[in-house]
Amino acid sequence: MLLTLTVTRPGPGAPPATDLGFLLHKHPGRVLERDLPFGQSTVFYPEATPGRCTAALLLEVDPVALSRHTRAGEGAPLEPYVNDRPYAGGSFLAVALRDAFGTAMTGRSRERQELADMPLSLAAELPCVAARGPADLPARLFGPLGYEVEAGPIPLDPLFPEWGERPYIRLRLSGTVRLRDLLAHLYVLLPVLDGRKHYYLDDAEVEKLLRHGAGWLDTHPERELVTRRFLRFRELVRQAEATFTPDVVEDEEPVREARPRLHDERLDRVAEALRASGAARVLDLGCGEGKLLRRLLAAPQFRELVGLDVSARALEIAAENLHLRERPELAGRVRLLHGNLTYRDARLRGFDAAALVEVIEHLEPHRLSALTANLLGDARPGTVVVTTPNREYNAVFAEKHGGEDVGFRHADHRFEWTRAEFRAWAEGAAREHGYAVRFEDVGEVHPSFGPVTQMAVFGWERP
Repeated sequence: MLLTLTVTRPGPGAPPATDLGFLLHKHPGRVLERDLPFGQSTVFYPEATPGRCTAALLLEVDPVALSRHTRAGEGAPLEPYVNDRPYAGGSFLAVALRDAFGTAMTGRSRERQELADMPLSLAAELPCVAARGPADLPARLFGPLGYEVEAGPIPLDPLFPEWGERPYIRLRLSGTVRLRDLLAHLYVLLPVLDGRKHYYLDDAEVEKLLRHGAGWLDTHPERELVTRRFLRFRELVRQAEATFTPDVVEDEEPVREARPRLHDERLDRVAEALRASGAARVLDLGCGEGKLLRRLLAAPQFRELVGLDVSARALEIAAENLHLRERPELAGRVRLLHGNLTYRDARLRGFDAAALVEVIEHLEPHRLSALTANLLGDARPGTVVVTTPNREYNAVFAEKHGGEDVGFRHADHRFEWTRAEFRAWAEGAAREHGYAVRFEDVGEVHPSFGPVTQMAVFGWERP
């Protein structure tokens, strides 16, 4: 994959084009190589004269290394070895772009700050970009940002035009823009053109979109499409859309007070249920990065908090977010455990309450009975709060996207339940293990499809 950035000196008296090196923080006389998790990137200057300067980013993806991370049953049998990833610009190139030019994307330049703040005559060229969608998609994405867009299809085989074209194009963008804006546009819109990403998406992806889309995405006519293709999952899209300025429509009803983000609303509701139970010792099962624990820490009612997660990396992040190293006084109140809910764990016994926030849908269905037995039958906390997506509500997301099937809300979900399915599981589990259970709605509630999130609160009954 190759990307070139070219700046042209507008005329005598203007700064030399080679000052591009100050803006990119890369010396034109040097070649910079960097190792990436999926290959190697190289930055070099094929042309560097006072009148014209070109910086090139060459990305070599290692398909063999990528194939080792492919899960069994994912795609066609040979897809891990035969695919377009080493050749077509998309999310790999966007990640390499941010890695190579991350400082330039901030707009800071110690030596040429006035130049970094100035629109320059720039051109970006990519010989092969994945562009899945209508033929005018490149123009719809880059045109409103002030670029002249030249996009040419790449035939499957030039000797056999009857074979048709591939979903790849040659792309050239030119315009008078600030360098940092061009880099941000490429970082966001290359994966949008592709319509795919090679890595796991979570809440951090929303922050990336908002940070690199600041100043232009809010007013972009294709903002909805950009947001949807960059984030892919409906819940992430909702989080991003909640931050955009509402469109002004004449005679529109007064704007309602914005709801909190769904994930925040969900955590607040769980925390409130735990407080209402009177619990002092609480388990956060599947604690992830510790967002619920952070809420509970603020309430002195909770004297002992234990977070458990199957991911060691998530626990490291939780420890950082909770500042456990900087606050040794929390050691007696907060513990983080590495563990798996599908195995019986004596460390989880004797607690007043437990929470599973958007956890059960990540398990294979056949392992859910083990979790139920270990939690309600063995650990047996006095109160258990469980939240999970309501699959019926996905129809609302589909309506907002022209009837397109949105599938599961997250790529790692193994199932999503309707309200009836969730009730059947919860009531059966409660009956078997001596609990009573009640149900609550979380988030927006559709008159036909119910709430976006469903919650069950179990209370121990049997002496």
